[in-house]
Amino acid sequence: MARVVVDVMLKPEILDPQGQAVQRALPRLGFEGISDVRQGKRFELEVDGPVDEATLARIHDLAESFLANTVIEDFTVKVEEGAEVAEAAK
Repeated sequence: MARVVVDVMLKPEILDPQGQAVQRALPRLGFEGISDVRQGKRFELEVDGPVDEATLARIHDLAESFLANTVIEDFTVKVEEGAEVAEAAK
C-alpha cells in the first residue's frame, strides 16, 4: 500500500484571513520572527498497490476536480517518502 499526499493552498494573490489571524496571534504567544502564515489543506490518500504514472494522473485529476478549487487554490501531488512506487518502464 502506498500513500499519496495532495497539498492544497490558496494562491498567493488570494487573501488568507485564517493565516493572517494566526500570524497576528504568534507574537502574543511568544513566537517572534514569523513574517507570514498561509493556511492550507492536506489530503493523504492510501493507494492499493504501487503508484505508477497512470495512478498519479488519476489522483491529479481527482485533486483538480474535487479536492481543490482551482480558481483560488493551487495543489501539489506527491508520493510520500517510504511508499511503494512502481518503477517506470524504460
